[in-house]
Amino acid sequence: MICVQCGKREIGNISCPNGHYVCDECHGKGLFDTVKEYVLSSKSANPFEIAEYLMDQNNIPMLGCENAWIAAGALMAAIKNEGTLKVTDDQIVEVLNRTKRQAIGGYCGLTGVCGIAPAIGSCFSVLLGAACSKDQETAMTMKVVARIVDKISDETGPCCCKNFVRTALSEAILFVERYFTVFLPSPSKTIICTHSSRHPHGCRESRCSYFK
Repeated sequence: MICVQCGKREIGNISCPNGHYVCDECHGKGLFDTVKEYVLSSKSANPFEIAEYLMDQNNIPMLGCENAWIAAGALMAAIKNEGTLKVTDDQIVEVLNRTKRQAIGGYCGLTGVCGIAPAIGSCFSVLLGAACSKDQETAMTMKVVARIVDKISDETGPCCCKNFVRTALSEAILFVERYFTVFLPSPSKTIICTHSSRHPHGCRESRCSYFK
């Protein structure tokens, strides 16, 4: 396919009904820095508050890898701002960069792994110091990712990045408490999704717990 924005020719998997293709680099151009700058400046210890603010921005797509960046950034920023763990800005940027390498457009359907799962995995990998040569640090990180995949798999039909961000963060804060004894706010039961009409494949509506 040929990207309609930069002209790059590459193997692709997703185009619009009229055949137009946008590569991953152009798809999120400028938005990575938008997410990074906001989470680094946020003072909130509530990951849902941070995520909802970013997802509500007009330039953030309904579906796409930008939502994975939001999930990772919101969780790391909240942990940093809570204060129990020493989390640096460099660690937050590292998490976002790792997420960007694995959260690739359409891979939820192409490989069965939504980019939000490795996004949360990146957070725990950095916080735990996981690596191929490690033992429990890597196992603990993989358990988190496995749990995230399991939970968001119950929310498909069609896939919804907004739902997946909320579902992933809801599970992630339980592991943050279990692994680090850090207590982050639970999701507000009053979270009402305002993005239903934007879903290109049709909102799940009453089957989604965030639908009004």
